[in-house]
Amino acid sequence: MNSHSDKRVRTIDRVNASLAERYARERRFRTAGLAAVSLGLLFVSFLFISIVGNGYTAFHQTKIALEVFFDPQQLDPDGRHDYDALTRADYGGLVKASMRNSFPAVKTRQEKRALYAMVSSGAAFELQHMVLADPSLIGTTQAVWLTADDDIDMLVKGHIDRSVPESERRVDDRTLAWVERLEQEGALKRRFNTAFFTNGDSREPELAGIAGAVMGSCYVLLVTLLLAFPIAVATAVYLEEFAPRNRWTDLIEVNINNLAAVPSIVFGLLGLAVFINFFGLPRSAALVGGLVLTLMTLPTIIIASRAALKSVPPSIREAALGVGASQQQTIFHHVLPLALPGMLTGTIIGMAQALGETAPLLMIGMVAFIVDIPGGALDPATVLPVQIFLWADSPERAFVERTSGAIMVLLFFLVTMNALAVVLRKRFERRW
Repeated sequence: MNSHSDKRVRTIDRVNASLAERYARERRFRTAGLAAVSLGLLFVSFLFISIVGNGYTAFHQTKIALEVFFDPQQLDPDGRHDYDALTRADYGGLVKASMRNSFPAVKTRQEKRALYAMVSSGAAFELQHMVLADPSLIGTTQAVWLTADDDIDMLVKGHIDRSVPESERRVDDRTLAWVERLEQEGALKRRFNTAFFTNGDSREPELAGIAGAVMGSCYVLLVTLLLAFPIAVATAVYLEEFAPRNRWTDLIEVNINNLAAVPSIVFGLLGLAVFINFFGLPRSAALVGGLVLTLMTLPTIIIASRAALKSVPPSIREAALGVGASQQQTIFHHVLPLALPGMLTGTIIGMAQALGETAPLLMIGMVAFIVDIPGGALDPATVLPVQIFLWADSPERAFVERTSGAIMVLLFFLVTMNALAVVLRKRFERRW
């Protein structure tokens, strides 16, 4: 009797010891999982903090206040306000004259050259736009805020240390003294950088903007959406509802799943070979970019659409067929409307993926330096990720903040599109 009790006790002890060990392993596994999640969040937080820390200053630009005399002898000597004559006038001379009047002690040619360099080369175009918009300014003196050069902008924003020796900074002591005088007079301030959102690309950092890249991205996504959505939905409906189950459809399904994992640069090579070299479509055009991204996003949207169709209960189909509906009526009147929210969610996710793509667009020439904002799908264009790639390769410190600022804008669009997908799924999704 005692031997049986001892055996049972020993068995219970072994079970308890085993349970304790399993519980300990489970706690260690949970701890490791929590540590992994925390580490991942830490890295992501560091990434976002770094991007925001480098990029938020791109949304402000240093401006210099100058008293500009719109000299009629330089702008409109005939007094006719001729548009062509006003366009060709020497507005840069007005800027230089204003700078000389602000610093009358500057006499030598070398000093004047350094003084003029404080103002951006785009200041002349700012005055030109003012005169063309309102010719009555000719003959008057106006207080105008003009864009400062990128070195002055970096100095004011604190990216250039004023305390280091002159040989270790891009701004010399003489220019630094001029800057400090303007700051004391209130003639040097940071203002919202509207040019960042309205200008195209530029060699000068203070004039560079994302408007051209944003419009290029819009045209590319529009072409992609118009082509990918109907083709993908039609393919999904056919494969899921009409196609016979045989080796050919199995082969098609396998290829669709494999295409979803193909590197994006392969689609760029395909677009270069087919759309540009064979069909002769223009390089750097948003149309070609949209065609390439259509090929890339089709597998994603097809897979999401098929999953949405599978989520519709068979009872819906059986009920429709039971009351006399044809197979086509059942699909288009009952199944497809119920699966549409899931299809839209997959499409938005596919568009977000296309918005962030760079490699395939580099292969078709959208890496070109594009100054003008595209006016259509056939105009030369670039996209926001490629614009970020170009700026990241520039040596100027001012382009670092432009790069981070453009990344912030791109992330805003990506987060918005993914949030829209979540809202659509929550709003229209039906639980069966």
